[in-house]
Amino acid sequence: MSFIHIWRCFNGVIKREFLRFLHQKGRFFGALVRPLVWLFIFAAGFRSILGVSIIPPYETYILYEEYITPGLLGMILLFNGMQSSLSMVYDRELGSMRILLTTPLPRWILLCCRLFASVVIALFQCAVFLIIAYLWNIQPPAIGYLSVLPAIFLGGIMLGALGLLLSSFIKQLENFAGIMNFVIFPMYFASSALYPLWKIEDVSPWLFKLCNWNPFTYVVELIRFSLYGQFSAKALIIVTVCAVIFMFLAIMGYDPKRNGNTRMEQV
Repeated sequence: MSFIHIWRCFNGVIKREFLRFLHQKGRFFGALVRPLVWLFIFAAGFRSILGVSIIPPYETYILYEEYITPGLLGMILLFNGMQSSLSMVYDRELGSMRILLTTPLPRWILLCCRLFASVVIALFQCAVFLIIAYLWNIQPPAIGYLSVLPAIFLGGIMLGALGLLLSSFIKQLENFAGIMNFVIFPMYFASSALYPLWKIEDVSPWLFKLCNWNPFTYVVELIRFSLYGQFSAKALIIVTVCAVIFMFLAIMGYDPKRNGNTRMEQV
């Protein structure tokens, strides 16, 4: 195996995912509809109820719409990661992924190529959302539009790796919906995406602890600080460690020698 073989694999997987994305226009609009509904309707309705005090990285009082914008970016990454998981299960059912996994290339390279392709698509979706949010008068500092890109990319890597890990355990499409709902909604609502953690601590100490153990919380906080040109070392370390752990477990999950995934190997 040489670098040219890895590049051909990477290039092929990237092209395949982009062609699929271009042919599935509903996937693009569906990824934007969810956060836009929360931004235009939910945030407007709760603006007068859920006040937000001055907390880092904000230096003054902000509107609720501005507070939940990083959480909505995290929502795009979360749903994209789960969509990638669904695609893996679908491809495995059809047989195309089984054929791909029988190539001489190491599986970790194949999975990393697939993960990178899904994150690039998520970056494009997040960029479009930020443009729409800007028109909605949510305007962070100009430097934030550059500093937030690495944060979105790293958050997408972590959540995409989680999706790959889940796809290694889901054997049939029929089981996908229940497992995804069990993952998506607890991760999103038990985080700082919709409300500051200090508000949660005042109401429910046990829920506050759960939010602190939720890795999605740190994806949101990493994006939040980066969007305002600041740096959160704690969020960066936790997101990076979780991304490595999820990807390692996903690679192990796709190893038939470890989990008896013989069905995947049939061509």
